[in-house]
Amino acid sequence: MTEPARILAADLALDSRSGWPAEMRLLIDSYPREVWSGHANLGAMAQFWLSRHDMFREIGTALEQAATGFRKGNVAAEDFRAWFPSRLQFFLQQLHAHHQIEDLHYFPVFQAAEARLARGFDVLESDHAMIHRQIDATVEAANSFLQTPVNHDALRGRAERYAGASDALLRLLTRHLGDEEDLIIPLILDRTEAGLGVG
Repeated sequence: MTEPARILAADLALDSRSGWPAEMRLLIDSYPREVWSGHANLGAMAQFWLSRHDMFREIGTALEQAATGFRKGNVAAEDFRAWFPSRLQFFLQQLHAHHQIEDLHYFPVFQAAEARLARGFDVLESDHAMIHRQIDATVEAANSFLQTPVNHDALRGRAERYAGASDALLRLLTRHLGDEEDLIIPLILDRTEAGLGVG
């Protein structure tokens, strides 16, 4: 992303916004979520893309529930540590690949198709940068927790640190996924996948 795009996105930072402002809602209001699933223009690409978002939500929820179970004492440290690393790794690898495809392929196509939404795609790209900084923090906290012996006094504190970092990541991701869908799906429904060159 260019430096001017960062400046444009500053007032819509992912960790503080609550949806899109009026100027970004020019298609959202015409194509609300209630009409998406039955719409004739919701093609295979959009359906696959939404299914990926649902997968991120599902794995994120599972990770959050497992961490909560451990923090509440319902899950033993050994069981939690055996369960979450492979799932977290899969989640983060898939998220990284998904964002690369969006940044390098889809966002430029959508941005060129509708100039009035160009700022929104700068914002979404800025979101990816913020999410990936939080991914780094989550990985660092997870590694610290996993490297601590289960009987060590520091284990509980490091588990709390990991859970806090993971919770922050999931909050950012949840906001981002919803806003991204609200910008992109109405554009696809309005122009069709073929018309946009993504079908």
